[in-house]
Amino acid sequence: FKAPSGDHPALYRDLLRTNRVHWIAEEPPAELVREKMMECHFRFRHQMALVPCVLTLNQDGSVWVTLVKPARAITPGQFAVFYKGDECLGSGKILRIGPSVYTLQQGKNREESPKKEDMDKIEPAT
Repeated sequence: FKAPSGDHPALYRDLLRTNRVHWIAEEPPAELVREKMMECHFRFRHQMALVPCVLTLNQDGSVWVTLVKPARAITPGQFAVFYKGDECLGSGKILRIGPSVYTLQQGKNREESPKKEDMDKIEPAT
């Protein structure tokens, strides 16, 4: 798939799943075990800005990662690295990614087709 532009909504996703996470200090963090979910930050490219997210722990030690706002060009095979403050918690290989923002928008458009005059008011994603 080649997106029409570098900012096309098809490149953005807000959900991914890793394989079993390799935790560094705690295996897995107590908060994640207790609450089954935990807020933290992650990145999937070296030197990219940290992205706020919520981890949901699966039975097999993998996690679902829900991003606070969609990130660009998440790709299976990359590693998601998790942080709490300055501390690196661990990492897991990205196995699956959720639907793109574009796909989700298409689904919404099918449910309630916006009128032509409303389309002109919709701002492009930044």
